[in-house]
Amino acid sequence: MKILFIGDIIGKPGRRSIRELLPQVVSECRIDCVIANCENAAAGFGVTREIVDELFQNHIDVLTSGNHIWDKKEVMDFIEDFKTLLRPANYPSGSPGRGSVVIPTRSNSHIGVINLGGRIFMPPIDCPFRTAEMEIAKIKDRTKIIIVDFHAEATSEKKTMGWFLDGKVSAVLGTHTHVQTADEGILPRGTAYISDVGMTGPFDSVIGIKKEEIMERFLTLIPNKFDVAKGDVRIQGVILDVDDTNGRTRGIERQTWRLAG
Repeated sequence: MKILFIGDIIGKPGRRSIRELLPQVVSECRIDCVIANCENAAAGFGVTREIVDELFQNHIDVLTSGNHIWDKKEVMDFIEDFKTLLRPANYPSGSPGRGSVVIPTRSNSHIGVINLGGRIFMPPIDCPFRTAEMEIAKIKDRTKIIIVDFHAEATSEKKTMGWFLDGKVSAVLGTHTHVQTADEGILPRGTAYISDVGMTGPFDSVIGIKKEEIMERFLTLIPNKFDVAKGDVRIQGVILDVDDTNGRTRGIERQTWRLAG
């Protein structure tokens, strides 16, 4: 099975790249399932119902998120309406939304997706390691293929999660930092790992935001408005080759597709 995981989608430029590039990518690479992180899809912060609908209409099967999922308050009104829109499973009990899902794929197999949030340099939430164990227990009888989006800041926490879940899931894929890392690989028991899959949006920027605004913040330490940049738009992510019969991953490849013009 071929699974495409797309890094954090940033604002209008990121959504445009999904519309214009993703259909061809899915066709040419023979992708069976597309997962993407959407927590920055609405002007860089949060997501709206209209944007969720738009992304699902453009070949994306599951949307994951992270700490910015709550930035648009209206999300509280619709997050329960979308079975395949996830928020980190380790938010406290009673938080709206879901942290995992199992869906059928284009190849008639089933795939599980678990969304987790880190705790180092991040908002305090429940333990991602214990939560991972509980979420896996919920879905392992329905599918051998389980993909984890670990939305975290610290590389050490991400790497630890990879080793902790080796052999228990098909892949542990890092999001949140928006910079694609070059440490992709297959761990000894068949779990694919990468510290960060990258971002989908404008690369003439600082992690998707206009670089002048970021420089002003660093130089003055005065809070200012952050606007999404526009130039050099790309999709970044990874393609996984997973064995349907046992859930072990045979290959992981970093990918970048650039939007023309």
